[in-house]
Order: sequence, then structure tokens, then C-alpha cells
Amino acid sequence: MNLIFIMLDSLRQDHVSFYHQGKPAFPDVAACQTPNLDQLAASSIVFDNVYPCGLPTIPVRYELMTGYYSLPYRPWCALTPYDMTIADILRREDYLSAFITDTYHYRAPGMNYHAHFNLYHWVRGQEYDPASIPLPERKLENYVNSNYPEHWKRRVAQFLANTDHLDENTWFTARLVEKATEFLKKARHRNQKKIFLWFDSFEPHEPWDPPARFDVYTDKNYRGPRLILPMGGLASEWATPEEIRFIRGLYAGEVACVDYWVGQLLRALEELGYYEDSLLVLTADHGHPLADHGKFLKSADRMYSELLKVPFFLRLPQGKYGGQRLKALAQFPDVLPTILEILGYQTDTIPMGGQSFAKLIRGETNTFRKAIICGYHARVERCIRNEQWSYLQTGAAEPDCLFNLKQDPAEKENIIDSFPEVARELNACFGNVFRQEVPRVIKGIQGEYEMGSAAVE
Repeated sequence: MNLIFIMLDSLRQDHVSFYHQGKPAFPDVAACQTPNLDQLAASSIVFDNVYPCGLPTIPVRYELMTGYYSLPYRPWCALTPYDMTIADILRREDYLSAFITDTYHYRAPGMNYHAHFNLYHWVRGQEYDPASIPLPERKLENYVNSNYPEHWKRRVAQFLANTDHLDENTWFTARLVEKATEFLKKARHRNQKKIFLWFDSFEPHEPWDPPARFDVYTDKNYRGPRLILPMGGLASEWATPEEIRFIRGLYAGEVACVDYWVGQLLRALEELGYYEDSLLVLTADHGHPLADHGKFLKSADRMYSELLKVPFFLRLPQGKYGGQRLKALAQFPDVLPTILEILGYQTDTIPMGGQSFAKLIRGETNTFRKAIICGYHARVERCIRNEQWSYLQTGAAEPDCLFNLKQDPAEKENIIDSFPEVARELNACFGNVFRQEVPRVIKGIQGEYEMGSAAVE
């Protein structure tokens, strides 16, 4: 059995039309349509509640690649020589593996996430990747407003320079699909029996500048700057309501672009004969706040569903067990043990921190975890939730929050004073090893960890 793992970045669950069923995330932006993801979902087991544990980008991928928790132990950091990843495990089982990505944080010096793959390929230029001299040909003032500080303008300038000469067919995910297809063709031509592809797209991560064909969710009467990179803090302090709506439309267009190119990859899998004899997994590392609670960008003070809920599809060969939609709770450390059990290597999962949820897929149970926990390694905030409740532990100076996800899915009404026993019960699900007592506070997405991959600061 082959393994195809499709990793997307910053894709909200409510922007996949299989999940939202026509209901828009925002009343003034049309519901994002993802026909290719929907087609995959139709023959997959679709999960509603598979959550990351440690955030953001790199800790999440550590969990998915190793089957271990990152939250209590590991910040944003490199793989060590002692970490054993999915590539190492499957290489020992004679898989031919490829790692194809434009997630530029992998390329930061010493990160080492490409180790043990037979092939790895980097597509350069995402976000602040220093792939070009940061002197764009396009006018920077068309992409910022008067509230943008100089350091933020430099970030926008780097991305514009990186993408000055790209079009729809040379956009990032398009180039990933091209390289992935080359690998699949060569492996098929050489009669390779078992292949493993880790396809890792940084999109729809910001900046959001979708090619024109996919930019169909923005207001065509809008005449303001094209704010492709939102800032942190309260959006109302740096953007007008029209600008906020426009940015949300750009994000939806970026999702539509990703959906199209994932569809092209799926078609290549079909044409080359991989689709029906492969285990396919598709997910995202996390979602993305779009000022749902007043702020753009991910951070520890925004651990609501728009950040935490992601699509998760698992398709077995011939679509076996497909057509199910499961609500049971699971976390990303559970994903690799599940994959290995399905592939027939269940005993390789013994030392892992996560647990296989293959019994859910086979219909042998309808429950898995009692609760899940999410957070940033260096922050005190934690989100603990089950299917009905979400409990947010905040800093010492702020009140904690409790939301009833079934009655208040937008998480607008804090009812912790009415149901303190629920918060206590959720809190008791995880010990103090999951708490960070003396954090080094890094506000907002542009913390020291992510900027370490860039050259604009």
C-alpha cells in the first residue's frame, strides 16, 4: 500500500465546502467553494475533531511526523539525530519516499525535517523567504495602508519581490504538483512497489495574493489597497471594515487556488494508477483567525475554532470505509500510529505517545479521546475541549473562558461563571506537565521562532 500525505497550511475547516455545506463563514463574503476537496471527502473517512496539540507550524509537523506530543517538551526547533520520523520508519520497510514542499521554515539552517527521505525538493519564495532581493517591481504603496509600520512594509516587499514574475501556472502549489507528479511518474516507470509522498503546501498561509482566476471572493467595487498581509492587534485599529472584508475575500481566493491544484494532484494520482492502491491523508496544521474575534493572524490569545479546527480526510484504497463522517476527538500525535496500523506496521507504534484511532475507522467504537489540549509551548494559554465545551486558560490577569460549542459555535458568550464545574472537569483531564509556568512571551504570529526563517528583520 502506498502512502500519500497532503499537508496544507492555515486552512480553516469552515472554508471547505464539504464542511460548511453552503454556510459562509462571514455574512458579507461568499462561502468558499472547494469542489476538489469535496470530491476527495466523498470517498474518505471525514473527521470533524482531529486537533493539533502543540502550535504552530513546526511543532505541528513534529507531531504528525513522529507520533509524539510536542506541547509539553518541544518549542519551535529542529529535529535531533535521535528523532525517528515517518520517513525513517517507512524507509526501513523499503518505501521510496519524496518530500516536496514550499514551507520555507523547513529550510531554515539545521531544521533537518527532510532527513531520511530519498528525495526532497524545495520550492522557494513563500512569505519572507529571502529568495529574491527585497526590491519589488510592483509599487509597495498599493499593498499597504497608512497604518503599516516600516518593518511590516519590509515583509510585504519581500513577498512581492519573490512573486513579481509568477502567474497561475508557476504559483507555489502549481510547482509543487509538477514536482510531485514527476516523482510519481518516475517511481511508476521504475516499477517501485511502495512509495511515500509527503506533499507539504504552505498555502493558504498568508500573504494572500491569489491568481486572478481564483480571486472571486473580494468585492469588485473595492478601491482600497490590496492588503495581502494583515497585521496583528485589533484589526479595527489598522483597517477599515471594507479592508477587513477584502482581506477575508483574499483568503477565500487563496483557498480556492489550493483546492484547484490539489485537484490536479489527485488527478495525477488517478492517471498514474496510485489513487486506488494508496492510503491518502489530507489535513492542515491549523486554521487562521480572520478577525472573527477582532484579530487576524494566529497567536495564543486566539485559540478559537477558527484557529484550531482543520479538515481531516483519510481515504483507504478503493475507498474502503469511505462515506463516514466521524465526530470523535483525536489529536495529531495519534495520526502516525493510525497510518502505521493501516499500513500493517502496528508494532512500530509501541514507543509513540499517540494512539491509533483505526478502531474508529472500522466502526468498532465511536469514542476515542475524552478531551484534547492545544497551546503554544512558550505561552501560558491553553485550550482544553471536548465535543461540547471549550475551556480557555488565559494569563493570570485575565478571566478564563468557557464556551458551549453546540449552542454557541462562534464562541462569543463566555459562560464560565455559570458552569465552573465544567471548566474544572476539563482542566482535570490534563496534568500540570502541559502548563508553562514562566513563559518567554512572544506576541502574535511574527514571533522570534518564525522570523528566524526570514531575512527581513
